[in-house]
Amino acid sequence: MKLCVVLGTRPEIVKMAPIIHELKSRHIDFSLIHSGQHYDHDMSQIFFEELDLASPDVNLETGSGTQAEQTATALVRLESTFRKILPDLVLLEGDTNTVLAGALAAAKLGIGVGHVEAGLRSYDLRMPEEHNRRLTDHLSSLLFAPTARAARILRREACWGKIHVTGNTVIDACRLFGPKAKRTSSILKHISSDQFALATAHRAENVDDPMTLRQFYEIFDKCPIPVVYTIHPGTRARYHSAGLESLLERSSNITLLQPLGYLDFITLLTSCSFVLTDSGGIQEEVTAPSIMKKAFVLRKTTERPEAVKAGYAEVVGTSAASVLKRLNKFLKEKWTPKRQFPFGDGHSARRIVDAIA
Repeated sequence: MKLCVVLGTRPEIVKMAPIIHELKSRHIDFSLIHSGQHYDHDMSQIFFEELDLASPDVNLETGSGTQAEQTATALVRLESTFRKILPDLVLLEGDTNTVLAGALAAAKLGIGVGHVEAGLRSYDLRMPEEHNRRLTDHLSSLLFAPTARAARILRREACWGKIHVTGNTVIDACRLFGPKAKRTSSILKHISSDQFALATAHRAENVDDPMTLRQFYEIFDKCPIPVVYTIHPGTRARYHSAGLESLLERSSNITLLQPLGYLDFITLLTSCSFVLTDSGGIQEEVTAPSIMKKAFVLRKTTERPEAVKAGYAEVVGTSAASVLKRLNKFLKEKWTPKRQFPFGDGHSARRIVDAIA
């Protein structure tokens, strides 16, 4: 069997890393293809280095562009690559433009598609990721659902592929690389406060709206404890366009950091008091046994309701007034999760490779 593992962004690298290591440990041959959707060192190469991955066999250098441009470029280049390799199965993870392009290219060539993290739904049609994940699920022959809820969604939508409930591989990554982060990361030396909130914000439906960016600035600036904000280059450009970048830089409550490697980020996640984020993956990572933190989700919806039900995540919207009120209340509470480990035990990659093999 010929297998292609396709990835394009840093979350995909993190979540595919345990699967890649599992394939290698079983001596299963595969080709590793990077679309180049994330392409600079801080957004891509550092993750290969820190997660002990070899360089991709092929880098398609898709680069940036509009949603349509990026998807179309990846589609054409992936189709050409698949024609040369002729794999039996293409393995994809998540909901990016790379994932949709890979699923379309493979399906049109009659190649099987395996979708890792299948069945997630936010039902928020403003999100490009919602369209990508839905279409990919309906194109896939193997559907690796992280939870029983995700599997039920796939059945309700009558997706044709074979469904396997596996857990989420991001928990595997925390288990595998958490000890390395503890040994090697020095990021905490750059944080002046022992108590801090960790912030990320990059979703298009948030950062493309100047009014929402203004609310985010107020949340971070007036947060009751200092905020460490790891800021995406594209997001920083949006703040600049909205006339808010200088306010971020001058705030005495906000420490701005460039995008971090996986080991530094996990170290901050483990050490923070709580998280402010619009990320999907972070809502999963906070549930890992080695992390177990509260995430306040700066969105109106989430495709990870399992994290909400278990008490790790709380959808608080984007209004500064209401979010700040909730944060002040939270710091007076004694928080413990309602249920542990909703996304699995950290052995999801083994179950996925079992199904493939």
